[in-house]
Amino acid sequence: MFCIVTGGAGFIGSHTVDALVARGDDVVVIDNLSAGSTDNIAGHLKSGRVRLIQADLLDDGWQSAFAGADRVYHLAADPDVRQSAQTPGVQIRNNIVATQRVLDAMREHGVPEIMFTSTSTVYGEATVIPTPEGYTPLHPISVYGATKLSCEALISAYCHSFGMRAWVFRFANIVGERSGHGVITDFIGKLRANPQELEILGDGRQTKSYLDVRECVAGFEYAIAHAKETVNTFNIGSEDWIDVVSIADTIAEEMDLSDVKYSFTGGERGWVGDVPRMQLSVEAMKALGWTPSLGSAESVRKTVRAIVQG
Repeated sequence: MFCIVTGGAGFIGSHTVDALVARGDDVVVIDNLSAGSTDNIAGHLKSGRVRLIQADLLDDGWQSAFAGADRVYHLAADPDVRQSAQTPGVQIRNNIVATQRVLDAMREHGVPEIMFTSTSTVYGEATVIPTPEGYTPLHPISVYGATKLSCEALISAYCHSFGMRAWVFRFANIVGERSGHGVITDFIGKLRANPQELEILGDGRQTKSYLDVRECVAGFEYAIAHAKETVNTFNIGSEDWIDVVSIADTIAEEMDLSDVKYSFTGGERGWVGDVPRMQLSVEAMKALGWTPSLGSAESVRKTVRAIVQG
């Protein structure tokens, strides 16, 4: 296949590119490199298997690359939940407007399929945990979650209006090599700066589901191959969860640190828009034939080890 990957030099994007190249696809990456890095796809660029277009989706000039494409993997986004409470307009443009422009490029060039990375935050503070795809009402408590839900709605409308097909994936916390943000990289950075003390946002009891990035990519590729509705929406995550203090303990252990003093900023949320408890139901994916082989604790430890030893 000929695939476009927006945000393909980023964390999940570059792992997606790895999988597409491994199965023999031709790949064009569109990335403004604001969060991604060419280091993440350097081997593919050198081999000629991947072509990079350095461009911002809010600008013009990249749309012609969609000509002849079979599928778009739309991963480009501003994922900073915390920052979205400070500069909501930035995320609205980078997430909603950019997605609309991708959909228009698909419509103009006849690209029939889109894969979209959504998020567990579209559910807001769900009262049903593990949370299934059919949970309602969807009341996001962060601007980031609202932008992703808006993108889902746009994608559904374009698919039904213009004969496209979509796969929308609501991710739990995806972790692994190349990750540039999140609690694991935050804690490792803090402990490298001060091995004696670690500030933890909130009360440390926030409990969420984590999944290794390669498991995530394998999961959504499986769903794309086996689900063929006009719009296919699935949760992807592990079948358990882990609290923030346990993550801190794992990181301290992997960094060979003892007697680290934890300090807490207090409250059940780490920041405005933080959801204190999250675990997604993956029963729909299991019914399709896919089950995650890693749990949250194992995914976290594998990630920490890769970053610390990296």
